[in-house]
Amino acid sequence: MEFKKRIKGIKISKEVRKKVDKELKRFARLPHHSPERPYLENYLDWVTSMPWNVKTANDVSIKRAAKILNEDHYGLKQVKERVVEYLAVMKLKEINEKEKKKSSKEKIPEEGGPTILCFIGPPGVGKTSIGKSIARALGRKYRRISLGGIRDEAEIRGHRRTYVGALPGRIVQGIKTTGTKNPVFMLDEIDKVGIDFRGDPSAALLEALDPEQNHSFSDHYLEVPFDLSEVMFICTGNILDTIPPALKDRMEIIRFSGYTEEEKFNIAKKFLWNKQLRFNGLGKEKIDLQERALHQVIRRYTREAGVRELERMLATICRKIAKKKAEDKKFGSKVSLADVRKHLGPAKFTSTVVEKEDEVGVATGLAWTQSGGEILLIETVLMPGKGKLLLTGQLGDVMKESAQAAFSYAKSHWKELGLAENFAKKIDVHIHVPEGSVPKDGPSAGIAMATSLISALTKRPTRKEAGLTGEITLRGRVLEIGGIKEKIIAAHRAGLKAVILPKDNRKNLEDVSAKVKRDLKFIFVANLDQVLSEVFVPQKKKRAAKKNGETKRKRVAVPLTVSAS
Repeated sequence: MEFKKRIKGIKISKEVRKKVDKELKRFARLPHHSPERPYLENYLDWVTSMPWNVKTANDVSIKRAAKILNEDHYGLKQVKERVVEYLAVMKLKEINEKEKKKSSKEKIPEEGGPTILCFIGPPGVGKTSIGKSIARALGRKYRRISLGGIRDEAEIRGHRRTYVGALPGRIVQGIKTTGTKNPVFMLDEIDKVGIDFRGDPSAALLEALDPEQNHSFSDHYLEVPFDLSEVMFICTGNILDTIPPALKDRMEIIRFSGYTEEEKFNIAKKFLWNKQLRFNGLGKEKIDLQERALHQVIRRYTREAGVRELERMLATICRKIAKKKAEDKKFGSKVSLADVRKHLGPAKFTSTVVEKEDEVGVATGLAWTQSGGEILLIETVLMPGKGKLLLTGQLGDVMKESAQAAFSYAKSHWKELGLAENFAKKIDVHIHVPEGSVPKDGPSAGIAMATSLISALTKRPTRKEAGLTGEITLRGRVLEIGGIKEKIIAAHRAGLKAVILPKDNRKNLEDVSAKVKRDLKFIFVANLDQVLSEVFVPQKKKRAAKKNGETKRKRVAVPLTVSAS
């Protein structure tokens, strides 16, 4: 029989062989017209087609792997280093295993599989595409499956054979498709796995993504353990919050940050422009995109962490040129600044998004979002009232608590701020964060909210070119926060000149590019007093009332029933 020959030709464990032989005997006893025969035949076909011992040889040099990664992607230094480290460890393990096999007396201990990598970052920064480059660098087969929207546990573990139309899970299917037991397997959008009455797919991933136990992964359809320890699993996602802690604990998190303008320029120049020329039938044409034109596209037509929208804009330019070529019309060999305006229309964004003037009651906060960093213009106005605090802009609970902490700080430090003792009893405070349709949360807007509030209370304008981020306590301490690189890139993109950060976040500047560091001034603070001294516009010295000409600064309690907008 065909299945007998196939079974003899594969090397499988005694446990698997015992199970397969049993099913083969059942299959041989069934009559040809039996309704169970097709299901059993399908099962035997799956079991005998799996690459139980077939794997790709690891003969790629570290230098060649590094060269391939640099050819395919610009930047991403941390990710490339991690992949090269993985390759180095893999080679050393192979050398050690060969040496151990030479000694028959020494028993080789069973070790866990490779570390599971998880790429987390905003859309469009190259998380998925680098998977193909890693497979090419390692000389392995590549398989990608998308987990976005999966709600059925059987999609991962497979269906039991008692069900009609049962099939193995996506992992086993992917292994069979690649034909090797050590491919690069990418699990895309792992943060978007759902849960319903059919089970929890993320729980089914626990065994597959655990290096200590995935050497005997059990698929419900195969009903025999399959070794996944040599598979290089790579997961991708936009946020960590929706990934279950148990699953997160099994992976090594590598964060992808948004690109700076300089990085976007190099990516477009080296990769995206030539790619779009080929895709739009212009591969043979030597069309040069001028530097000024490309910078204009980046600054005035896109505002994103990644490069997807930038690629769409370049594709639009190529289509306009392709249309001219198809109509036998003349088109230039260069795309100039004027051509960008003609092809893409009016600019979508201004060159900067900061305030035009120093204003009272307005502070520029820095926020982290799923799509990278953004700036938040926080506004505060005062109204006659009874001490109520009104918060609008679809703020989350943590952000509301930051505003309440800022208000409590102002009330407890009324004397230092030059306010009347019971000022809060005569006013209502309204703090608003524009773009009210976008949900906002987190503690990092604490010092920005406090600055906006105190600016409105003291009538002192804030510096329009300064961005703030940091958590505030009731005592006025500024605490460390996350997402520093994304926030700094957002400040640079928005045209800010200075960024005020918690003192403990000084270490995070190592991840920021040198150009951004040159363009921005970084001010590190430990308490709110330092923040206010840096962000408030200096007051002009008043003329002395005394005859000797001495100047004297006097704090005056402000009228608290006048709106400061």
